[in-house]
Amino acid sequence: MQASGLVGEIVLPPAAEGPADQFARTPYAAEFARGGVDFLLTTVHVLWGDNPARRLPEITAFAQWMRAWADRPKDWNQNLLVLGNFNLDRIDDPLFEAFISTGLWPPTELNTVPRTIFGADGSNHFYDQIAWFSEPDGTSLLESMTYTGRAGHFDFIPHLYTDLTRNEVSWRISDHYPLWAEFSM
Repeated sequence: MQASGLVGEIVLPPAAEGPADQFARTPYAAEFARGGVDFLLTTVHVLWGDNPARRLPEITAFAQWMRAWADRPKDWNQNLLVLGNFNLDRIDDPLFEAFISTGLWPPTELNTVPRTIFGADGSNHFYDQIAWFSEPDGTSLLESMTYTGRAGHFDFIPHLYTDLTRNEVSWRISDHYPLWAEFSM
């Protein structure tokens, strides 16, 4: 199997009554192939705000839209992975529940890793996620690729711009650590 080369923005089609509301920051999708297995990475960055309830509609809409895409037959959706900044505050709150409500499964190995370079207070945040769809019993919907149970983050602070403050580094690179998850194919 060879990747189709799919890459683009996720733009919602218009509704019968006119233009559809779009996501606050345009999600992107790109297809890759490794070892004869195609997989599609989609990214999202949910708009931040001091009021978590205001983030709920966008997280809910994104999770529902991605599930509808995952369920369409033969529509560039084999091995669909979702990643990005969902601005989730914690597990078991309404935002996290909306994120997982359609069957998205984030690996538990990421539950305790730091997400932001400013998280030195020891508190866990769940802003960033890597997830894929599963059945209600936990059976992964990924085809020809298996999560190995290994995931984490990369602390780039000791390696890059060591002469800058964390705040300065956040503007040059990011205030979030990159996350990773390992799959076998």
